[in-house]
Amino acid sequence: MIPVRDTASGATFSIRVQPRASKNAITGVRGDALKLSLTAAPVEGRANEAVIEFFAKLLNVSRSSVTIAAGESSRNKVIRVSGMSADAVRARLQTVMQSDR
Repeated sequence: MIPVRDTASGATFSIRVQPRASKNAITGVRGDALKLSLTAAPVEGRANEAVIEFFAKLLNVSRSSVTIAAGESSRNKVIRVSGMSADAVRARLQTVMQSDR
């Protein structure tokens, strides 16, 4: 499982985005980051909006609770989830990844 850290402003974790995929899904782990496939193109912030939408639904939090803490213009991003502990985020991610197998 990837590292999920508690910070003063929420839990953070790293992702690697593959835009223009056939579906929105977590497709595995690459190093210390989740691999996330998105149908959105990396144009005019569409992929970033898709990332926020995806994790808000996945973690059952509001869209405003999910932010991109680093890497807005990169495939490698750091996601921050406010209002959830690292343990809660980690547990939810593990549940989702195990159910996809």
